[in-house]
Amino acid sequence: MKDNSRPIGVFDSGIGGISVLKEIVSLMPEENYIYYGDSANAPYGTRQVTDIQHLSRNCVEFLLEHGAKAIVIACNTATSAAAAMLRADYPDIPVIGIEPALKPAVLWKEHDRIAVMATPMTLKQDKFLSLMHTYEDRSVIYRVPCPKLVGFVENGDLDSPELHDYLQEVLSPYLEKGIDAIVLGCTHYPFVEKMIRTVVGPDIKIFVGSHGTAVELRRRLITAGLKSESAGQGTVEIYNSCTTDGNAHVALCRKLLAL
Repeated sequence: MKDNSRPIGVFDSGIGGISVLKEIVSLMPEENYIYYGDSANAPYGTRQVTDIQHLSRNCVEFLLEHGAKAIVIACNTATSAAAAMLRADYPDIPVIGIEPALKPAVLWKEHDRIAVMATPMTLKQDKFLSLMHTYEDRSVIYRVPCPKLVGFVENGDLDSPELHDYLQEVLSPYLEKGIDAIVLGCTHYPFVEKMIRTVVGPDIKIFVGSHGTAVELRRRLITAGLKSESAGQGTVEIYNSCTTDGNAHVALCRKLLAL
């Protein structure tokens, strides 16, 4: 007999996946959750594919050891590099990934110009390139690698002048091209959306992909007969791989989850 009270496991290269967890908890507050942030090895987006696959497998093993009934890869980079491998490795458990919200950005406006902000690894993987190719005849799509942005979020820096200057440096060339929309292609980035807005102004639309992941997770749980039948509020456990200041990372996760 299936134990539907078991937690949903969510992992990320660090604290960014909390943005996905927030969306999932909002949609399914009755579920129990366990979140694992691999901050000791962040960022994933500048690593080799084999490294990301190894680290992702370690994250999944941690979550399964804690009783996870489903796995959410709350990391665009890990989804691109490891989702297919993880689904093959764990065929008996739902494994749900995330991808940049490029489709809604393309459909939002005809022939728009879209900047996709993401890690260098996400932007060069076949998964994203295939997605981009699907829509490149309908929109002008620019790839915007942001190798340092995860580090700002991991350090809890969401509003410093240094962050503003970095975003200005990264985005200015695309603002000059007249972009209409920005896709946040990394789960860390929604936490600096306000600062991105100060750089790009009020007229550029910003898209994130976490809602689609939450909806797909719910669908997969129902299909697998794993959806919780509880009428109460579920729990959230948070763990972090960092051995030096893991408690600080957990505290920051709790703070971001409450925003």
